Amino acid sequence: MRSKRNKFWSHDNRFRLMLTLGLAVLLPAAALIYINFEHLESIKRDKKVEALIHRDFQYVLAVSEKKINQKAYAMAEEVREVFPSPDSDNEADKLKQLDLVLAKNPWLAHVFIFDHDKGMLFRSQPQQLNDAYFCKEHDIMAESYKGWFSMEGKMLVEGLHKKTRPISWYGGPTKRADGEAFMTTAFFVLPRVSKDRVVLAGASFDPDYIKKTFFPGMLDELITKKLTEDKDAAANSGMFDSGPAPLAMTVYPADPDGGHENKPLATTAGWGKGEPEVSRNLDDVFRGLALGIKFQGTSAEAIGRRWVMQSFLILGVLSLFMIGGLLLTYRSVSKEMALAHLKADFVSNVSHELRTPLALIRLYAETLELGRITTEEKKEEYYRIIRKESERLTALINNILDFSRIEAGRKEYDFRETDIADLVRNTLDAYRYQIEQQGFAFEQSIDPSIPRVRVDREAIARALVNLVNNALKYSANEKFLGVKLYRANDRLKLEVVDRGIGITRREQSKIFEKFYRTGDPLVHNTKGSGLGLSLVRHITQAHGGEVQVESTPGKGSKFTLSLPLASATQ
Repeated sequence: MRSKRNKFWSHDNRFRLMLTLGLAVLLPAAALIYINFEHLESIKRDKKVEALIHRDFQYVLAVSEKKINQKAYAMAEEVREVFPSPDSDNEADKLKQLDLVLAKNPWLAHVFIFDHDKGMLFRSQPQQLNDAYFCKEHDIMAESYKGWFSMEGKMLVEGLHKKTRPISWYGGPTKRADGEAFMTTAFFVLPRVSKDRVVLAGASFDPDYIKKTFFPGMLDELITKKLTEDKDAAANSGMFDSGPAPLAMTVYPADPDGGHENKPLATTAGWGKGEPEVSRNLDDVFRGLALGIKFQGTSAEAIGRRWVMQSFLILGVLSLFMIGGLLLTYRSVSKEMALAHLKADFVSNVSHELRTPLALIRLYAETLELGRITTEEKKEEYYRIIRKESERLTALINNILDFSRIEAGRKEYDFRETDIADLVRNTLDAYRYQIEQQGFAFEQSIDPSIPRVRVDREAIARALVNLVNNALKYSANEKFLGVKLYRANDRLKLEVVDRGIGITRREQSKIFEKFYRTGDPLVHNTKGSGLGLSLVRHITQAHGGEVQVESTPGKGSKFTLSLPLASATQ
């Protein structure tokens, strides 16, 4: 009845433990995992990572266009400052000054001054005049600008004076001997010229310079700056080694319909082939061109997929850790509960074991004291029973005290050189009467040539007594006890063999744990503390040895203490 009640108590507490873990930990953890899973699914479904990358690219392109325009404006303003005054009546001097502007700024293709009252002065780089495309361009621009300024010059001048920077731009495709090119021209009013006068000047950026120097230099500068910013941001966040993939940029002729032509005007290193991830049509200075950006060797879509996959993987690992933690918590708490249950049984069993010998000692002592025993033979029997029960009580108390010291970390051993054969023989002689009284066949084999070893005599004797007591307790049918002491190479072996109930393989690794008792009915019906084998293992390990068990259920067990002989006196 008590066993069923304890079993019910155990199952009831396990159910309460599972319910508590489920409500307090498992359900919130599962809800958190589900919410994160759904969030990642929405990121994957809506391609939010790609959208975030594209927004960042749009910002990079907007900043890049601003810096490109600032560079072009700064160059145009430098040229504007050195232009000749239109007030000089000597046309030859003004032409020489325009030629000097071209000579000092070889990145210019054409320069000109238009004065509504004096006409157009148009000069081009002399070393390029042998290029047929350049000559044709010179003629067309000189004629078309003269006609355009003659008709709309006044309106253009008024518009330029209203601007913060009195510069306007006109760009478009052109041709050179090596193929299609792009040229942009800055129009500006000259400083120190009255706003009422229709005077316009201008300078055209050389297409080769734009293609081979201006854009490659600007794009490399922009990419380097962006890379430095990304590295600084990654370093500040503690993830310097896992920064973003390097970027590549390109400039290409924009399609009026919003697309772009296949041949780029300029690219940074690592561009390779393929379309830009994000593009932006340039305005103002380089209207007609577009700026594109992408990752080197990958794409925003691939990065988004990888990020989502890594996030799912991390979520999965965290979920496994969480589940593992819950299982470990449950196992740990269950183990503590089982240990508490074992301790309760231990107190009950020890109380019973203490009560039995005390009751017998008291009974026989009172009988002797009252003088009811008249024969000397009967008195000797009663004295022998009192002594035996006292020894049993002493052994039990010693086990409990040793266990208490071990648990508190205060157990100390007194190692002395000992004749181990003599120690084992004397210990067995003290128990021989009890062995024979219980009807056991006893075999003893002790090698007398074993050298002296350094051991704690009392501890080794207690370990042997515990093994012998177990053999006596748990041998129901065939009553046999064998003890063997021998030497095997550099080890000392002490074997205790019985033909009792045996131990299952599953329980053989647990029997040395404190308070543990096997599930055999004979074990539960036999009172015991569950400390004996735990003490045997601790004593053996304290001597630098080990204890092993070989057992077959129903056929008996063999316990072997193996101690080192390194300290033996040869």
